[in-house]
Amino acid sequence: MNNSIEVIRPGAEARAARVALFDFDGTLSLIRSGWVDVMVPMMVEILASLKTGESDEHLTAVVKEFVGRLTGKQTIYQMFALCEEIEKRGGKPEDPLKYKHQYLDLLMQKIRHRLDDLRSGKASPEQYLVPGSRALLESLRERGLKLFLASGTDHKYVEDEAGLLDITKYFDGGVYGALDDYKSFSKAILIQKLIRDAGVAGHEFLGFGDGYVEIENVKQVGGVAVGVASDEPECRAVDEWKRKRLIGVGADYIIPNFESHTTLSAMLFPN
Repeated sequence: MNNSIEVIRPGAEARAARVALFDFDGTLSLIRSGWVDVMVPMMVEILASLKTGESDEHLTAVVKEFVGRLTGKQTIYQMFALCEEIEKRGGKPEDPLKYKHQYLDLLMQKIRHRLDDLRSGKASPEQYLVPGSRALLESLRERGLKLFLASGTDHKYVEDEAGLLDITKYFDGGVYGALDDYKSFSKAILIQKLIRDAGVAGHEFLGFGDGYVEIENVKQVGGVAVGVASDEPECRAVDEWKRKRLIGVGADYIIPNFESHTTLSAMLFPN
């Protein structure tokens, strides 16, 4: 550990990096903090209604496993997994989009006041940013990296919320979110597009994320990945469950927030 930076792969450095790819929710933004506590109970309730005799505790473990594994992918994939679990239990699932909209309606009830406070100026953007985010984004831009924001949350929400947090300006590579045509966008597709169209080599990627997916995608092409295992919403300590999953999928560094960004930068960009 160094200033709350856990080095998983000593010597992992990003001197060659030209592109930095950021996840949004839980990595930079805390607007949707607590989303798991909305999605999991909703899904457990749907599965429990099938009356299979399974305990709520067991169903919660089942749901938490696939929700965690799919975090970082478009939200619709978690709904596909829910439909599979319904079918396994002899039920007939609704359209996955219906479940997604049900979840989004419930989540909006939880977070509407945060959005309203940001829009009205009652809350400052810093209140809903992972600590140290802005300073890190500025320092990466100063180094000449091109920054991309890619989220499994719907594009219109990511665009709006990044604007409310006043961070859109850092992402000269663009802001990307999930589309209803879910096959046309993913973080992996974006990475492959950059490799193909912009001539960025795999080892020139630097990734930051709190989900399984973005870390895996960056590591698959040979980039360096920083796992943000934040214990939300305070983001002062490392969440052990996130930490284990991010290490398991190849994270080179684990941090609870970006407050030690100067030390992290010295490790990522030696000399």
